[in-house]
Amino acid sequence: MSSTTGLAGRSVVVTGAGAGIGRATALRFAREGARVVVADLNEESAAGTLEEIENNGGIGLVVVGDLSDQRVVDTVVDRAVESFGGVDVLVNNAGIMDRMSALGETDDDEWERVIRINLTAPFLLTRAVLPHMLEAGRGSIVFTASEAGLRGSAAGAAYTASKHGIVGLVKNLAVMYRKRNIRANAIAPGPTSTSIHVDSRQDAHGPGVVGPLIRGNIGRMGSAEEQAEAIVFLGSDAASFVNGVVLPVDDAWAAV
Repeated sequence: MSSTTGLAGRSVVVTGAGAGIGRATALRFAREGARVVVADLNEESAAGTLEEIENNGGIGLVVVGDLSDQRVVDTVVDRAVESFGGVDVLVNNAGIMDRMSALGETDDDEWERVIRINLTAPFLLTRAVLPHMLEAGRGSIVFTASEAGLRGSAAGAAYTASKHGIVGLVKNLAVMYRKRNIRANAIAPGPTSTSIHVDSRQDAHGPGVVGPLIRGNIGRMGSAEEQAEAIVFLGSDAASFVNGVVLPVDDAWAAV
């Protein structure tokens, strides 16, 4: 893939880059020669990702904070522009799970927290990088959606709504900015080995409905590195004619 990605020297922002899919993605971009902004809520985890990038000869920097806070978003973009000259690729990966709650048992706190982190934060960061991409005349934005953005049987109400929102945002971005040479795509991961935690109540209605449906339809467990390969492809010049796509990376779960 190295000969066609065109990523050497590019400026890439990866959110949730301290662990899981985000970490694997940041490392993969760095191996392609990109300069990587490691954005994460956890300072220690982000520093660990940056250390691995630098130990392997790569270039990066860390920005720590809650990306649903406009001030943190502005800092991420400002640091990328000041240090690397702009933002060529944005990977909106950071996210949290809900409690698998059905709508009737979803409280305000669960709803607002999941929507804020999974949907509002990517909106804020995308809005902030767009002027720089438009000025440069190019850009690629990749989102981590989910199987829950393709169906109603993969998570609770809040997470499902947030990921369906991401799918709509991707498609709208792709149409709105395709004539400006800015692409927007997403992956829809199936079950993947990461540190993300589901704090569900097993006696609740939602987990009791969703659990058997997930177990009955998924294939094998994927790795963060497999998801990262798909993200890097979509962000790279190798996918120059791919726009508005939500790509399942799920061992055929979406095909069931």
